[in-house]
Amino acid sequence: MSADLSKLLNAIGLLAISTVLALALVDQLWFGDLPCPLCILQRAGFFAAGFGIALNLIFGPKPSHYGVAIVGAIAGGSISLRQIVLHIIPGTGHYGNDVFGLHLYTWAFIAFAAIILGCAIMLLDDRQFSRAEPMSVRLKVLPLSALLLFLTLAIANIASTVALCGAGLCPDDPKTYMLLQGG
Repeated sequence: MSADLSKLLNAIGLLAISTVLALALVDQLWFGDLPCPLCILQRAGFFAAGFGIALNLIFGPKPSHYGVAIVGAIAGGSISLRQIVLHIIPGTGHYGNDVFGLHLYTWAFIAFAAIILGCAIMLLDDRQFSRAEPMSVRLKVLPLSALLLFLTLAIANIASTVALCGAGLCPDDPKTYMLLQGG
């Protein structure tokens, strides 16, 4: 695989992660489903994984960048799995809405597993790590758009978390934005 193809696949991967983050933000802002502390940590896992992929777009593909993405996905997947285990016993309830019969933390676990698998597959081809060829003009727009979208979503999610939690600990079952309520 050439460096150009690797960059294109990384841009598509970053857009997929950005889509997950955008959907989480829409669920929070549009449907009023405020994230619990574990949900916020899962978003941080998506940011860490996306950061590793963004490094591939900025500096070219490197095994260490994929390593950052894999570590972020493992951390986020572990948090998702923790939340699944908390709610797996019948009668313990659940947190948040379900989509196609699965709760968002279950979908997050599936997404983290897909990120790990995708990075592992990308690591199988060493040719992408050879000297990078200049990207063609048509491929420049997609990686730049993916980076800008990811950065915008990172800032929006950080702002929403600060509004939700204020300067203290996030509530276990948030009902309102602490910062907007004055505490």
